[in-house]
Amino acid sequence: MTLWLRQFGHVPPKHVSAQFMRKALAYEAQVQQFGGHSNVVRKALKAVLKQASSGRSLAIRGRGPAPLRPGIHLVREWNGRSYQVEVLDEGFRMDGKTYRSLTAIARKITGAHWSGPRFFGVG
Repeated sequence: MTLWLRQFGHVPPKHVSAQFMRKALAYEAQVQQFGGHSNVVRKALKAVLKQASSGRSLAIRGRGPAPLRPGIHLVREWNGRSYQVEVLDEGFRMDGKTYRSLTAIARKITGAHWSGPRFFGVG
């Protein structure tokens, strides 16, 4: 509590765990030693806070998953068996058979409808 008071100039908020206080103090020490967020990150954080305080839903844009290029191999374990899928120019190959989509392969493996990209962790 003494470190918190010295660092922030006030007592810690009620109901804040000791673990949280340690992390916050460590972060502040890191900022003092190496500097804080870049201007780009600060601007993005301010925009998110402004959007949140206005009551609008948050829309955080990311790059999304990396594209699946031909030659990439996807591996998924299911019920104790490892499945390997190769990405082709047009489709996917598993166990010597070509499929039009990852969803078709996920259905073949599980016997149920799955999102293929989600099943293989790429979407």
